[in-house]
Amino acid sequence: MDSIAIFGPLGVFLALLMGGALSLVETAVSAISRARVEVLVKDEKPGAGRLLDVIDNRAQHINLLILLRTVCEAAGAVLAAGLLLTWRGDSASTYVIAIAAVTVITFVVIGVLSRTLGRQNPYSISLKTAPLLLGMRRLLGPIAKLLVAVGNFLAPGRGFRDGPFATEVELRELVDIASERGIVERDERRMIQSVFDLASTSARSVMVPRPEMLWIESDKTAGQATSLCVRSGHSRLPVIGEDVDDIVGVVYLKDLVAKTYYSQDGGRSVSVSDVMRPPVFVPDSRNLDDLLEDMQRDQVHIAMLVDEYGAIAGLISIEDILEEIVGEIADEYDATEMAPIEELGDGKYRVVARLSLEELQELFAESDRQQFLDHRGDDPDEIHDSAAEISRHTSPLEFSEEQLDEVDTVAGLGAFELGRVPIPGAEVTTAGLHIVYEGGRDRRGRLKIRSAVVSRVGENTEREG
Repeated sequence: MDSIAIFGPLGVFLALLMGGALSLVETAVSAISRARVEVLVKDEKPGAGRLLDVIDNRAQHINLLILLRTVCEAAGAVLAAGLLLTWRGDSASTYVIAIAAVTVITFVVIGVLSRTLGRQNPYSISLKTAPLLLGMRRLLGPIAKLLVAVGNFLAPGRGFRDGPFATEVELRELVDIASERGIVERDERRMIQSVFDLASTSARSVMVPRPEMLWIESDKTAGQATSLCVRSGHSRLPVIGEDVDDIVGVVYLKDLVAKTYYSQDGGRSVSVSDVMRPPVFVPDSRNLDDLLEDMQRDQVHIAMLVDEYGAIAGLISIEDILEEIVGEIADEYDATEMAPIEELGDGKYRVVARLSLEELQELFAESDRQQFLDHRGDDPDEIHDSAAEISRHTSPLEFSEEQLDEVDTVAGLGAFELGRVPIPGAEVTTAGLHIVYEGGRDRRGRLKIRSAVVSRVGENTEREG
């Protein structure tokens, strides 16, 4: 007991210190890449050659470091428990305090502090400790090999002879080095990095959201579905039952053409439900790399995404996932960006589809103000107190509470009023406005809304009359 009381604190301190040092080196060695070390060797960096030898046998060194760190943690825990038993006696509270103290200290020193420092300075730490690691491997190499063999035996499935230590960090750095040397072009580097990012990107972030989905009811005819596909540019459409949350299938344009091409009545005798395929439902939190693999395996081109409450959140296609890799491809229509607001005369304005309702209200408020001032003239006596006059002689746009709650943009306003995503040529009259939606085909041939021509209903009526 006396020896524990005397040497216990020193033993706990040394065990934690050694455990933290081993955790520091383990984290550093795990974070470095062979490609970067090879560059250090070519630059004749001191210690780089030995570090390359460590990387060549990374699995054995990592396992050895884990073993020694575990020994230090266990020794520290035993010594701390013995020390507390000496001071406080054998009681339940002593064991609770011992467990809590060892857990907190081990987590802070070995789990957080050491690993943080190791990740912050992986190459400098690895270069300095490489000779020590090589010496440890010569002495304890057989134990490291045995640990890898035992781990592979216990792990389900196929094991890894050298341990599972091929890291994404190493691959990313290899791409960066190739890009720096001009072997990989900038666009190629971006595409490769995008492939890595698929694992951390959820389907929710790239899906077509529910308000922008284009769908067709199950009781519609194949001819109507074909017409909608042609007008919208979509080759696949979700089929709904009672509402959008009731997705009963997916209809493909090629199936519709096969049914309607030789039909004498243009497909009016064939129901969409007779042509549709079973839908595929996927959680909207699923990673893109797993989702892409599933869709390729099952030969599915479109999947419906479901949120945590079981409601339809949106849809995603293979093309959407591939765009995350290759990026958006601008065509000749995207060469010049459209102005958010363009005055057409006669009280009409062309606005981008994503213009907010607040900006739309401000646009017509300013238009009314300018028309009022033009009508009154520039005489200071007549313009006096014009703000009050404007408020009495103009009518601001008044959207309903439901519209303001559900709608953010001009495009969303059309979808809200029509009950579906508007396509080019669609017209909406609401809140004293007449809106005609415009657009064109995107790079995949699908019709998309890009802008809308808006004007007051009263002004249109007066001019047309």
